[in-house]
Amino acid sequence: MSAASVQRVDGRIRWRTIGWSAPWLLFQLFPIVDLVVTPRPMVVRIVAAVALAVFTVAYLDAVGRVFTRGRDPAWRSLIVVAVLGVALAVWLGTSWAGLLIYVSAAVTVSLPQRWVWPAVLGATAVCTAVLAADGLLGEVFILPVMCVLTSFALQGTRHLVSVNADLVEARDELARNAVAQERLRFARDLHDLLGHSLSLIALKSELAGRLAEIDPARARAEMADVESAARRALAEVRDAVSGYREVSLAQALAEARSALSAAGISLRAPAPAGSLPAAVDAVLGWVVREATTNVLRHSGASTVTVTLETGADVVTLVVSDDGRGSAAAGGAGLAGLAERVEALGGRLTAGSSGGSGFRLTVAVPTTAPVSQESVGSR
Repeated sequence: MSAASVQRVDGRIRWRTIGWSAPWLLFQLFPIVDLVVTPRPMVVRIVAAVALAVFTVAYLDAVGRVFTRGRDPAWRSLIVVAVLGVALAVWLGTSWAGLLIYVSAAVTVSLPQRWVWPAVLGATAVCTAVLAADGLLGEVFILPVMCVLTSFALQGTRHLVSVNADLVEARDELARNAVAQERLRFARDLHDLLGHSLSLIALKSELAGRLAEIDPARARAEMADVESAARRALAEVRDAVSGYREVSLAQALAEARSALSAAGISLRAPAPAGSLPAAVDAVLGWVVREATTNVLRHSGASTVTVTLETGADVVTLVVSDDGRGSAAAGGAGLAGLAERVEALGGRLTAGSSGGSGFRLTVAVPTTAPVSQESVGSR
């Protein structure tokens, strides 16, 4: 949200709060009537009227600012409200004692919690003293009571406003986290998709270039595979953008066999199981894809072996090669795989295979919950 939008929202909140506070100004009917009907010198009336107007503006400012998130209380307005409220009540008597209710409200919404009740009880004491001085405490005892009740009501309102603001912030934070997670998922999917497809295209193009002079027919076949791989990669990227892409273990093994064969690497792999849960099948397909890409890029291997063990509760997939054992163990691809596997409650380990080669082992529960984010689809 832009700064201008925040200011507009804060302004709306402030004016709504002022509108909510305005009906309470009906209590000022008593001092206004007192100004009109009680015989006093004109100077006293003018000073009292100006002081009442300043008091009202300061009260609305203090209450209107305090419910705006992240904005400091209007300390100057609060001081004006407290000083004028006490001064006018003591100076002009019972008809003005109701102003202490506004003082109680202003200090309740503005002061830190530990200072609220001392200030409210002080305002209540002043109100009581003014009524007692005029001998009217028994007749209008409701005014000191209103000072206390107003504070109770506004403390509840203040708490609700604070909780609501916290909930809004939490909702906004969840929305930002969701966007960040989606960006990470998309970046991971593109890495896995394009890394594999582009490695296959590069290898087959290189092979076609070497065969162009000695075996044109084979070179044309390899270039046809390049075209097919490029179209498939384009379709997969479109599916990834749309968010409806699924990868299966069988598909990944078929692609791995084609890519490794073009590089002169043999693949030993079992027939893929057909009864795996969709989420587990998809994540194993991603494992085979990433392992194949790493073999093509880094290993210098001549043989890749894939084993699949399906138990009652766990499926274990192992991809190993006889290369140099440096298949980018700390790369972004394996980090993305680890996230996918962990999302299903599984475990991924990677490292050297008996002193030479590289081994990638994944164990995933067959009862893993379907996690759309873990397989990169919706």
